[in-house]
Amino acid sequence: MNLNINGDDHEINVETEMPLLWVLRDEIGLTGTKFGCGIAQCGACTVHIDGQPVRSCSYPVGQVKGKVTTIEGLGSPGVLSKVQEAWIDNQTPQCGYCQSGQIMSATALLSNNPSPTDDDIDRAMKGNICRCGSYPRIRASIHAAAKAMKETGA
Repeated sequence: MNLNINGDDHEINVETEMPLLWVLRDEIGLTGTKFGCGIAQCGACTVHIDGQPVRSCSYPVGQVKGKVTTIEGLGSPGVLSKVQEAWIDNQTPQCGYCQSGQIMSATALLSNNPSPTDDDIDRAMKGNICRCGSYPRIRASIHAAAKAMKETGA
């Protein structure tokens, strides 16, 4: 089967039931997407399919219809996205393990809602668990990214 991941086509030969997460990590070598729970409850494995966040740990690769974007595909070559910049500027992560999934969910939120309220953020991010409890910094970073996106028109 052929998958478009981060703008590149990849020919893979795997069972269609294989979770997208393992295709990304083991077959393609993109290890930024993390395994957290394996049952789509923690959000560490979040990627986008045609801009929509999905939990790749439980998403069969055979169901992928569209372009996959991982944390490695945000921004442009050598340039971080506004969300990634905000994460760094605000020193958002503590351990960092869940952060690629957090960033992917935040990016999806901001693409649909460029001016989210705290309630909007809480609803959009509720499926992403941070064991370190950096939720206040995550929220602040989302607000900072939204502001930066408005200022730059990004």
